[in-house]
Amino acid sequence: MEEDGEMRTKGYWYETHMHTSEGSACGMCTGAEMARAYAGAGYAGIIVTDHFFYGNTAVDRRLPWSDWVEAFCHGYENAREEGEKHGLQVFFGWESCYQGTEFLIYGLDREWLLAHPEIRDATVEEQFQLVHGGGGIVCHAHPFREASYIPEVRLFPEYVDAVEGLNTSHISDCHKAAHPEYNDMAVSYAEEHGFPMTAGSDQHSTVMFYGGMVFSEKLKNIHDFVRRVMAGDVLRLLPGGTEKEER
Repeated sequence: MEEDGEMRTKGYWYETHMHTSEGSACGMCTGAEMARAYAGAGYAGIIVTDHFFYGNTAVDRRLPWSDWVEAFCHGYENAREEGEKHGLQVFFGWESCYQGTEFLIYGLDREWLLAHPEIRDATVEEQFQLVHGGGGIVCHAHPFREASYIPEVRLFPEYVDAVEGLNTSHISDCHKAAHPEYNDMAVSYAEEHGFPMTAGSDQHSTVMFYGGMVFSEKLKNIHDFVRRVMAGDVLRLLPGGTEKEER
């Protein structure tokens, strides 16, 4: 990893959308493996956003709520433990799913989930209210993606705080079936409604896509991330690719 002075000059890279095999059924690598990969790629931090209860979760939905939450957090906890060994900040989030429409939730934690089992079956409107009540934000993930698990594109501008403008998994040099137009439409949508934008790789393995967000300073915590996103205090959004851009 580069020296701290160099990082400060060129910006600190953060992954905002990634999955682990402990929390996401589609995840191909453990939280620890993901943390090592991002640390080796020069990132300052990552936000683990595993698939939530009605998404492609790897955790048995038959478990009691408290047990489900504990198991759901294993990917994040393993990533955080490994990240500490490499100087990588690791923050917690999740990706909720409502009939294929997905949202990235930032600013809440395991304790909040344990205390709010109603979030599991909340509607999109109720989710927005609950997350706001806890001091978090709702970001619409890849709003224009078309896939077999997404029956239709549905937009909820009144119930989101931000939009994922750049999702690196849509970029041509990352996937054989690329759809950069999904990002183009997401950016236009965010600009039309005045939403702040995020960017993330949506990675499920350690094959690096080099997407994410760049900040001028290291983030203090997940709440600092939320504050900076909502204030537009971001150096740039990373378009991503199979090779890392020069800082």
